Amino acid sequence: MLAARRASAMRPFRLILLLAVRLAAQSPLPPLALPPEADPVPGYTEMDPLTHLHMTGTVQRIAVAGYRLKVTGKVRHRLSLTYDDLRRMPRLTSRDVIVCRGYFEDYAHWAGCALTALLDRCEPRPGAKGLELVSADGYRTTVTLQEARSGYAFLAYEWEGKALPVLHGFPVKAAFPGLPGSKWVKWLVEIRVE
Repeated sequence: MLAARRASAMRPFRLILLLAVRLAAQSPLPPLALPPEADPVPGYTEMDPLTHLHMTGTVQRIAVAGYRLKVTGKVRHRLSLTYDDLRRMPRLTSRDVIVCRGYFEDYAHWAGCALTALLDRCEPRPGAKGLELVSADGYRTTVTLQEARSGYAFLAYEWEGKALPVLHGFPVKAAFPGLPGSKWVKWLVEIRVE
């Protein structure tokens, strides 16, 4: 009887919570304004004079309207997420250093969606051990599922309170604080759960 009363008392709270989640998913997002791009594009490991971040990778110019992040592999639910889908997910912010040992260290404020939220949504199957991260420029790398679920890993779509610069991964860059810079995949287009 006591359990029934508690469940009954929780119903209004659950309804309010559901309504809040739905409203958040439907609420308008701040407008997107891309930062300017350096011209000419800095060479490999050279500093971008506009952001003071070092350049790696082959620049990809991805139209946000057609962008989809695919989540595939050993998952219960395959995902194809738009840029705005990612912006509506639980958000993390962090001031981190990207270390490419022997080349550079870049410090910046980043923000994006928590990787744990994305993994909870796709539900990795039992036996899944890691993620392969795939960039639009063909670069790929792996991280363990434990590293991805660290609570610190996220998919960055903002740098210093602005949209991520094109030279540094717009629309989305994988961010793994504490891991080498080679794991911070720019122009992320697919996450394969392995």
